[in-house]
Amino acid sequence: MKISEKIAILIGTVLFIVFVTGLAWSISTGLAGFARSIPFWIIVIFCIFLQLYDSYKATKE
Repeated sequence: MKISEKIAILIGTVLFIVFVTGLAWSISTGLAGFARSIPFWIIVIFCIFLQLYDSYKATKE
């Protein structure tokens, strides 16, 4: 795998994590409140772990 592909994977992963975390943060601090946004936070954390695992797996090939 080329270094440019690894950099692209890293940039994409960071942008994904920032976007999804910001989305979850805005939902939990807004109208929904933290108690009603806990299921969404669980989904977000699970998706972040899936993204990190896939990125790790792609860079090891």
